[in-house]
Amino acid sequence: MRALTPWTGFEGLKKEMERFFDRFGDWEWPELRPLGEWSPKLDFSETKEAFVMKGEVPGVEPKAIEVSLEGQMLTIKGEKKQEKQEKDEQYYRVERSYGSFMRSVRLPAAVDGSKVTAAFKHGVLTVTLPKAPGAKGNLIPVKAE
Repeated sequence: MRALTPWTGFEGLKKEMERFFDRFGDWEWPELRPLGEWSPKLDFSETKEAFVMKGEVPGVEPKAIEVSLEGQMLTIKGEKKQEKQEKDEQYYRVERSYGSFMRSVRLPAAVDGSKVTAAFKHGVLTVTLPKAPGAKGNLIPVKAE
């Protein structure tokens, strides 16, 4: 008797297809895509006085990282070298990424390039970019009448 009842799975299939096509509009198109074989994850934040970029670069030597600022574009690049492999060594799984990387972030406001600092600790690169005097803004009090 089951063969005579119509299939009722269309509603679920319809919902799955709608969810699939809805995701097309959710794709992120970053300002500048990462270049290289792998890309460090970044956090970019703002305080009252500065912008702060933190990037995860585990296994990268600090001397292999280059930080540059051109106009309002902050760029970090470097290379993570693969360790020497033994001749008799057989890998069952390789998940770590190696090779060169480059990430660029457009800054939302002007910074004082002469006061930018970069520090490296426990595989995290922290770049602090103090805001230019005019970029700090000022609060304007609202007076009630």
